[in-house]
Amino acid sequence: MLESDGPGGAELVVLRLAIELRRRGHQVVPVGPIDGVGWLGERFREAGFEPEQFGLRRAVDVSGPARLAELLARRGVQAVHSHEFTMCVYGAAAAKRLGVPHITTMHGSQTMTRALRRRAALRWAYRRSRAVVAVSEATRVQLRQDLGLRADALTLVRNGVPVVRGDRARARAEFGLRDHDVMVLAVGNLDPRKGHRVLLTALQQLTAAGIDTPWHLVIAGGRGGPEREPLLAFAAEHGLADRVHVLGQREDVPDLQAGADVFAMPSLWEGLPLALLEGMIAGNACIASRTSGIPEAITDGEHGVLVPPGEVEPLAQALVPLLTDAGLRERLGAAAHRRAMQEFTIEAMTDRYEALLGLGPTTSGAANS
Repeated sequence: MLESDGPGGAELVVLRLAIELRRRGHQVVPVGPIDGVGWLGERFREAGFEPEQFGLRRAVDVSGPARLAELLARRGVQAVHSHEFTMCVYGAAAAKRLGVPHITTMHGSQTMTRALRRRAALRWAYRRSRAVVAVSEATRVQLRQDLGLRADALTLVRNGVPVVRGDRARARAEFGLRDHDVMVLAVGNLDPRKGHRVLLTALQQLTAAGIDTPWHLVIAGGRGGPEREPLLAFAAEHGLADRVHVLGQREDVPDLQAGADVFAMPSLWEGLPLALLEGMIAGNACIASRTSGIPEAITDGEHGVLVPPGEVEPLAQALVPLLTDAGLRERLGAAAHRRAMQEFTIEAMTDRYEALLGLGPTTSGAANS
């Protein structure tokens, strides 16, 4: 269950986890918001699921747990997995009514625990959950501190991504790239916290300083956001319009990852971002902010390059060797791929969730989640 259904990291985790659980023989009932944008529900239906919808009648809906419990009982649910704040609280209450185990996953947010009432609600829900999962150690530490929890109150399950081979030639042809052009890829909604303007400014400064590497920046912008027009205006102002490609939601991110030479994630904060893990799986040289869960995936200088979040100069300096040294890109990309294959696959993530839910592998299709 997830309270949002637009294109994004948590939504992809829910979708991919459901697909892998079903592959292992479990029946999965996706539950999303009744007043959402519909992207995730459509993806579920395309994959052959029958999703349900749930909505609140007011900000604090005392009838919500009963209605949600009725929905889950009708579908024969035997275990509940909630994601993020709203579904965590109402899911815990509904699971308690049904007498079935409940776990919840928190994907990382710097704003989720600011309000006292939200902190109180989370502590209440956590006490009624079999397990509370954080997707990164940084998220686990933040939640433990913000909510005043004991050290063992949260479980760590890092995100995983599918191993998919993309089409490099197709992606590069779309943007008219030559063999020696260096494609820098960023994936994420066009929000200020994703740091896309910091990245573009760093690339512009390198060009102005005489770095003549023919780079192209491709930003797959997910659900969009307020940064699209400022990015395009900045590129036009500095004569870079033909080298900056700001895209909307893309269903071919594996192709974009395959077409890239450098994957960049200059975010101000994250949980454990799927796009970074996908860049690692693709074998890209990765440059990312030293923030949140990112250093748990990348060791600086070994699997990629880490820089301070929000700072143009360090990012620009770190980009120089990545843009100019193909051997360095190959070495870092190979190390990133090995690390991701060991720790960040969808199979490894699902193993951990299956155990937390108490769902042994089945071939009968009798287990529900």
